[in-house]
Amino acid sequence: MSLAAHAPARSGPETPLDFARYVPASLLHISNKLSTGANALYRRKFGVNVTEWRVLAVLANEPDISSQRICEVVGFDKAVVSRVVKGLASRALVKIVGDVGDGRRHRIWLSAKGRALYGRIVVVALERERRLLSTFAPHEIETLIAFLAKLSANARLANGYDPDA
Repeated sequence: MSLAAHAPARSGPETPLDFARYVPASLLHISNKLSTGANALYRRKFGVNVTEWRVLAVLANEPDISSQRICEVVGFDKAVVSRVVKGLASRALVKIVGDVGDGRRHRIWLSAKGRALYGRIVVVALERERRLLSTFAPHEIETLIAFLAKLSANARLANGYDPDA
């Protein structure tokens, strides 16, 4: 189906938005539901919120990285990452060291305590994912992953749209 086939025949102020078929709303709705559930569970079981978990997960996959890199991977604002990293450091879950080449930058990695916490949470996170995808066939999961990658790549096209340009 082409983009034109997906768009309503008429558009303007009177055009109703069909939230069941409006992809950005569907993605946001699913994301919000998953984040809310993860946040409640991870706070109760592990004492971290979902934002902190995402930073821990990035550091587990890419140790010794900068705050800027964390922002790139998870799509968070620099201020959010800075606040989260400071909070994790105050609880000895991450270590922060100044970058020798650039005094304004810092390198961050998981402490032993942070790695242990990550190891406990990742088991739960992967089980949540397994349950989320439990009704999908393996080939459907691969297709979904490919579609999500395309959507991610196309986000810059949507964000670059300016009706006045």
